[in-house]
Amino acid sequence: MNYEKLTAKKKQLDGLPPLADRLVRNLDDWFRVELTYASNAIEGNTLTRHETAMVVEKGISVGGKSLTEHLEAVNHVAALDWVRAQVRRKSSRVTQKDILHIHTLILKGIDDSNAGQYRSVAVRISGAAVVLPNPRKVSALMDAFAKWLGASKKRHPIELAAEAHYRLVSIHPFVDGNGRTARLLMNMILLMSGYPPAIIRKRDRLVYLNALEKAQLGGAKDDYDKIIMAAVNRSLDIYIKAANGEDAEQSASDKFLKIGALAKQAGESNATIRHWTKHGLLEIAEITDAGYHLYDVDMIERIKEIHALKTQRLTLNEIKEGLVETI
Repeated sequence: MNYEKLTAKKKQLDGLPPLADRLVRNLDDWFRVELTYASNAIEGNTLTRHETAMVVEKGISVGGKSLTEHLEAVNHVAALDWVRAQVRRKSSRVTQKDILHIHTLILKGIDDSNAGQYRSVAVRISGAAVVLPNPRKVSALMDAFAKWLGASKKRHPIELAAEAHYRLVSIHPFVDGNGRTARLLMNMILLMSGYPPAIIRKRDRLVYLNALEKAQLGGAKDDYDKIIMAAVNRSLDIYIKAANGEDAEQSASDKFLKIGALAKQAGESNATIRHWTKHGLLEIAEITDAGYHLYDVDMIERIKEIHALKTQRLTLNEIKEGLVETI
């Protein structure tokens, strides 16, 4: 993959005047909520972005949500804060102990017996065809992974972060919490290298998981790498806009449409929008207290992309794969 544009963008950011302390705190707070919301949502947590902020910033319990979902939000923030505290270290110094500590924080109070422990049982990824390593091999695979990570000093930081995430989630060393731990490890490596953290958005969940599975089944890893690069690029843009005095974190993703408004603007029926949502072509951004499904405004562009792919007489699964290119 070509990382030159992202390297140049980071140099552009490094050359800008330092951000004011207040702005740094605002961005840090925004990323804490957004990373926590997105990473947990990928794993099925139903807290909305707003509810996640209430839990992690104000300690407010959300009615109708489980204790586990609350703990997943609180724990992810604690793990992210610990990851951020490691930024002065070198990625080549990251150890298995560090990975186990992240995992301990992720599962604290949820599954203490398995927190920070490699699995001793076979596991499967729900809905995926990937066969995961035998539990007897996990310890040796993690030893090899740590050795590889310590010797990977010449890789581009984004390549290293993406590959570390991919390798860890493919070993799947834990009973639960593998995805969250892998994404935090990826972001720890990015932060150690002076890059902002990468957010895999909730609306990109299916293309992200499909790209991972494709690579794990022996296919090309390009789709997966593009997703990570796009995530890093978005975060760099947020910081550059902030440095230039723009309202960086308030993006189109914070402006939502109800299904009727989305259908009207896209020239589709409500039934079609529901159908495409059910099959993963469209992503719900939020669910209101009244139960309304809200969509990001950029789903309008997604619908245009779906139409373009439909002209090729593709199946729904093939359209899903095609949408990876548009992230």
